[in-house]
Amino acid sequence: MNMQEMLKDKRQLFWLLQLAGWSGWAMSFYLGVIMWGRPPEMYYLYLPFIATIGMLLTLVLRALYRHMWEMEITRRIVAIVAGSYAAGLVWMAVRGTVFYHFYPEQRKVTEQHGMELLSYFDGAISAFWVMLVWSALYFGIKNYMLAQEEKERGLKAVSMAHEAQLKMLRYQLNPHFLFNTLNAISTLILDRDNELANVMVTRLSRFLRYTLDNDPMQKVSVTEEMEALRLYLDIEKVRFDERLQLHFDVDEAVSDALMPSLLLQPLVENAIKYAIAQAINGGRIAVSAQQQGQRLHLQVADDGPGIELNGKSPAKSGGVGLVNCRERLKEIYGEQQSFELCRTEPHGLTIDINIPLEFGNRAS
Repeated sequence: MNMQEMLKDKRQLFWLLQLAGWSGWAMSFYLGVIMWGRPPEMYYLYLPFIATIGMLLTLVLRALYRHMWEMEITRRIVAIVAGSYAAGLVWMAVRGTVFYHFYPEQRKVTEQHGMELLSYFDGAISAFWVMLVWSALYFGIKNYMLAQEEKERGLKAVSMAHEAQLKMLRYQLNPHFLFNTLNAISTLILDRDNELANVMVTRLSRFLRYTLDNDPMQKVSVTEEMEALRLYLDIEKVRFDERLQLHFDVDEAVSDALMPSLLLQPLVENAIKYAIAQAINGGRIAVSAQQQGQRLHLQVADDGPGIELNGKSPAKSGGVGLVNCRERLKEIYGEQQSFELCRTEPHGLTIDINIPLEFGNRAS
């Protein structure tokens, strides 16, 4: 078991701190005795024994503190002080009994000078402070660990909510896209174009298999994203044939750069719905991926009628695709991304996306 696992095990951590703390007390006590002179030979047995007794008394305190953990703060403070004082008295009584048993000559010295009661009182105050410090450390460490656990639960809850939000946004696309495609297949069947409908069903199957095989929390390379777009566009080609013109421009320098899976598909779908489908002669869609400094610049442009813009946002909703893409980028990258709309000259809509340039293995 490594140190990190040991620190997570509360029982082992408690005993580790107990042994370290009482060993440290025994060592400091021994050094104090050395400063006053050479300690008696039996001190090597006496000191570990009284340290063990002190440790056993703190186990009693631990049981008491567990029992009164839910009490109000005032009653807890009273219990801590009273418990520490009682434990100090008992510990000092045991220490005195054992000490005078090992060193009877020392009892005679203290009795002759009338200092037995004063010596016990001084020792009891010292023992009380040791127990009080132990109690303060116990509560301090326990409260710190509870706070860390609460923080960890909070972070886990936020992470789960974040993941659920991303998955919701990602899976929101499938029913929307599926509705449009099935509607097109239904139209082909009604027109008795069964062969073309069959081709479209086959290509739809390939695309859906791709979406199900890819984790929505996982990023993919730009190359994989473009391949997924082509799977989708194979379906749309059946519907629009020569009316749909496509142009891909992917810089080789960013072909292995990472991006959210199926980020561009709803934007292309949006362009087809509002630009290509509404034009008698169809239109052109251009998709590009370029490196701009330490940023990955993605662009989807069409030559359709465009939409009314208010600054860099649509004056009215531009469809599910735009909203979904914008929300996914915010969830994943926060303020490190930009999503901007502008007019394509002489007409149309251009969507510019900038995200951090990342390379490496596919990562969540």
